[in-house]
Amino acid sequence: MSKERARRREARAAELERERAVRRRRVARRERRRALVRRLTPPLRRGRTGRLARHTRGERAAIVLLTGLAMAGIWIFVDDLALRLALVGLLLLVLPAIVVIALDRRT
Repeated sequence: MSKERARRREARAAELERERAVRRRRVARRERRRALVRRLTPPLRRGRTGRLARHTRGERAAIVLLTGLAMAGIWIFVDDLALRLALVGLLLLVLPAIVVIALDRRT
């Protein structure tokens, strides 16, 4: 009787071990597949990136609006075409410095 129980216990243990081995192989295959997919897919960039990412939408709108107003003022109040073009070029050249001075949050 006890030999029969021991044999059944060994059979159950062997069956459990086979199921565990199958589960381990399945998990390992799934992990390899996930690692491959992770390697092949490019990383997603979340949020805004680039130079304008530092500013909120309102700040960007203000930059564009004020620059447009300054250009319109140059074109309305300055008569000489060469001076207009020079002032617009100067405005566009110093605009990044003005934005940094006005909107920099590091202080």
